[in-house]
Amino acid sequence: MRDLVDKTVRECVVSEQFEGQRLDNYLLREWRGVPRSLIYRLIRNGHIRVNVGRVRPDCRLSTGDRLRLPASVRVPEAPPPTHARPLALQVLYEDEILLAVDKPAGLAVHGGSGVAHGVIERLRAHLPQHAFLELVHRLDRDTSGVLLLAKKRSALTAIQQQWRAQKVEKKYTALVLGVWQAEQHREIKLPLKRIVAANGNRHVIVDSAGKNAYTRTRLLQQYSNSALLEADLQTGRTHQLRVHFATQQLPILGDERYGNFALNHSAARAGWQRMFLHAQQLAFTHPQSAERVQILSPLAEEFTLAAQWLAQQRTR
Repeated sequence: MRDLVDKTVRECVVSEQFEGQRLDNYLLREWRGVPRSLIYRLIRNGHIRVNVGRVRPDCRLSTGDRLRLPASVRVPEAPPPTHARPLALQVLYEDEILLAVDKPAGLAVHGGSGVAHGVIERLRAHLPQHAFLELVHRLDRDTSGVLLLAKKRSALTAIQQQWRAQKVEKKYTALVLGVWQAEQHREIKLPLKRIVAANGNRHVIVDSAGKNAYTRTRLLQQYSNSALLEADLQTGRTHQLRVHFATQQLPILGDERYGNFALNHSAARAGWQRMFLHAQQLAFTHPQSAERVQILSPLAEEFTLAAQWLAQQRTR
């Protein structure tokens, strides 16, 4: 680390152009070519500070914030970079400032953590005519569904402001293990806290010291030993649905971190090699027209087929 970071420091002030941008994304543009993992280490070790204080990578910047940075960062030696392969995804919505695509399960939304290129890098390669193309939000690698991107920074900032104000409607569909022991609707209000292990791996736990997390859930279909649930995210915490459902003894099929590992293994052997969580709907106010935009992604047939497979496991 010492060999990669200049001991001297410099200060820079965040301009209005970068209002609301995440710190890690700001630094990725500031230090082109520096791996995301190195930037996370610099933030974690206090080499990077905002207004003198330590912060997290997902800290949102405000106009006038003062960043204390190493004067320079040297990119560690690595194999020659490979060019991102273009990626064509089904377009769910598009206009002059926004693009929504249907992300398959198994694709990371951006490069890093062992992934050379994610959806955003490959879409940029596929759509070189767009000088600006940024993720409005993120989906877990194994989550499928609506993924929204902005073609202009003004659109990115406007919708992210709606996101923080909880004015964006986010609905998911999940296939969970177990029997729904409640009325059709259920509210889950459990605070969540992110934990970073010594090896850098992150997971989320229910903790009273964590951030408020609120999920509204509705039963769509009860099968013999599984259920199809619709979840309306009232907050947007990391792994919120995965942890909330797991605490209700309703783990999502295929969730390798919080799920039923033995059954996940059996499902993978049977060909169900994904997490059954789908971002079904996104609704927001359009930054230009002020009209309400609703974007839908149809649920794949494999959710029903997997539920039928699960029912067969019960009889064996």
